[in-house]
Amino acid sequence: VQLVESGGGLVQAGGSLRLSCAASGGIYSSSVVGWFRQAPGKEREFLALIRWSRESTLYADSVKDRFTISRDNRKNTWYLQMNSLKPEDTAVYYCAKGSQYSTRQYDYVFWGQGTQVTVSS
Repeated sequence: VQLVESGGGLVQAGGSLRLSCAASGGIYSSSVVGWFRQAPGKEREFLALIRWSRESTLYADSVKDRFTISRDNRKNTWYLQMNSLKPEDTAVYYCAKGSQYSTRQYDYVFWGQGTQVTVSS
């Protein structure tokens, strides 16, 4: 299974970006997909997850009113819509796939390559 991310870039504070993660296969009804990020000098941080078979989502408190996770089952792709971006959102963003409804990075087996998001003030 390969995960390919796209959509990162440079945006001003208050702006929006949408990240995409396309999977080459291996997405099943039991799969859970999500997004994490890692800022320089910090640990990887959970952001959001969604079950592949149901509209069941979970968000980190730091983003739940600004970010939205969604998926397109036909395209094997999931998204992270990020609104009202802040400079502290600057990080490398990773998509991930696992089989557990979990916020722990260690429960995710497959990872994207990461995409840089930079928010200027």
